[in-house]
Amino acid sequence: MIGTRKKCIAMLLAGGQGSRLTVLTEKTAKPAVPFGGKYKIIDFPLSNCVNSGLDTVGIMTQYQPLELNEYIGNGSPWGLNRNYGGVHVLPPYAKSKNTEWYKGTANAIYQNMHFVDRYDPEYVLVLSGDHIYKMDYSKMITYHKAHDAECTIAVLEVPLSEASRFGIMETNEDDSIYAFEEKPAIPKSTKASMGIYLFNWSVLREYLIADEKDPSSQNDFGKNIMPALLRDGRRMFAYRFDGYWKDVGTIESLWEANMDLLDPNVPIYIKDPSFRIYARNYAQPPSLISETAQIEHSYISEGCMIHGTVYNSIISRGCYIAAGARVENSVLMPDVTLHVGSEVHYSIIGEGSTIGYNATVGRPITVGMQRIISVLGKDTTVADGETIITENS
Repeated sequence: MIGTRKKCIAMLLAGGQGSRLTVLTEKTAKPAVPFGGKYKIIDFPLSNCVNSGLDTVGIMTQYQPLELNEYIGNGSPWGLNRNYGGVHVLPPYAKSKNTEWYKGTANAIYQNMHFVDRYDPEYVLVLSGDHIYKMDYSKMITYHKAHDAECTIAVLEVPLSEASRFGIMETNEDDSIYAFEEKPAIPKSTKASMGIYLFNWSVLREYLIADEKDPSSQNDFGKNIMPALLRDGRRMFAYRFDGYWKDVGTIESLWEANMDLLDPNVPIYIKDPSFRIYARNYAQPPSLISETAQIEHSYISEGCMIHGTVYNSIISRGCYIAAGARVENSVLMPDVTLHVGSEVHYSIIGEGSTIGYNATVGRPITVGMQRIISVLGKDTTVADGETIITENS
């Protein structure tokens, strides 16, 4: 029924510039970057919402939004084309006199309080648009309710050596949170925030308004909202997650997450029919694998023509690999062309790029050599005979 109150809605932060992904995000918002041969990064949190029974999602866009907006469309690939609810793309709010860019993660939600209020939800789930993982949020909501929490943060145990990259929390035996620090120089715990927050909307709304009134605030969940909740003694709990989760905010981590799809020992289970990852996949013909092709331990998506050698690589839809060309330990995004004699090693090749005859991108690794992941941006052309090795991490 139109106007029925929603129990929980999701607000997905997808406006970041993604500067650490360098050339891959010069023309594309980070959540719209291709992943795994047939997906985009944003497909994962969107599919998690659908699989968790959440049918109302607000997606806050800002940087290079055009491709992402077109990709989301009316939300039908994810079953989010609803008369009441569904998926809504939310650019920075246009005020009567000017448009104000999102100043931080908390400000992005603040600017869209009118959207949340339309559905009068009991709970609001705040998500990031740049993580690869599968998670049933309904279990987190059940946990939140059982603990009478006002804020619940999904946490993952990380190595102490990596803890300073995350928001780190300290908890009591019942998993209630008594300390939270965003990217601490000296971490006191290994419980890392996954950037997944569940709030009672009435509580979050109050703190968003107070945060906006504070001229010294950075308007950030980790730096401002969480510390304010702790100072006021609000009921905050950590929700432990032990599945696969990867922040793909760097070239190295994006490459690693793609390679994880080829590793049978890594529990992504991307093709599990009971928890599907949905995507807007345009119709493609079957791939053509010729008699000259040699393919080992790789994923080949639809619409490809493979005549050369592919080893331990992800080949996205519409790619062409000529006879005598070689791809090793690499990710080819959609519609990449490799001409005769070209080689690609330990690289990510952006959508629509062309590697010329006898050209080389990246380098193989020999014993004792440090791994370097080379990257080409969208629609790049590498000249015949040229060699390109880029350092990105």
